[in-house]
Formats: sequence, structure tokens, C-alpha cells
Amino acid sequence: QVQLVESGGGLVQAGGSLRLSCAASGTIFSINSMGWYRQAPGKQRELVATITSGNRINYVDFVKGRFTVSRDGAKNTVYLQMNSLKPEDTALYYCNAELEQTRWSRRYTYWGQGTQVTVSS
Repeated sequence: QVQLVESGGGLVQAGGSLRLSCAASGTIFSINSMGWYRQAPGKQRELVATITSGNRINYVDFVKGRFTVSRDGAKNTVYLQMNSLKPEDTALYYCNAELEQTRWSRRYTYWGQGTQVTVSS
């Protein structure tokens, strides 16, 4: 089994910062990539940022220059530093991990339960 647990969400005023963390645990052989997605009420889940095991990073345009994704491979953890937050950043933030559980496993994507980020104006 694999578990992804997010933390670090909360309520912050516009212009403020939050740092999200997501730790993957369980039977893990190799993580290919980890990422952050978000879903606002009434909207579809959307990509925020991803980072591969080789530290190749992808950001969606609306967070470039404000959010920074990073990872600690030894801890199977991904972080999302969010600065200059806006009310429209309010959403449930999910992390995911694309990984193999054993050397012979197929690669699957696992999701966390989400952490709420609320930005007040």
C-alpha cells in the first residue's frame, strides 16, 4: 500500500504565503514524479506543478513566479512554497505521485486526500 499525506494548508490573507508538504509512504521502489493539483468549488481539478526524479519542473502559467515546487528524494516528499497568494488560489490542494512499488511493478499514480488553502481578500 502507498499513502500520500498532505499538510500545511490553512487560512491566509491575500499576499501571504503558505508551504505545503506531501509525504509518500508505504511500499515504494521508485518515484518517477510528484505533483500538485488543486480543485476549487464547482471547478475541475487542475494542474499546479510537477517535479520529476531528475528535478525537471513544470508549472502552470498562473503560478509561475509565485509558487515553487521542490522535492526531497530521501524522504519521498514534495513541497509547494506558495507566495503572493490571491483569493483565486483558494482550493483543495492535492498531491500525487507516479511510482513503482517494486522493481517489477507497473507505474501507477497515487493521490493524497488534499489540504485546504483559503485566501481571504
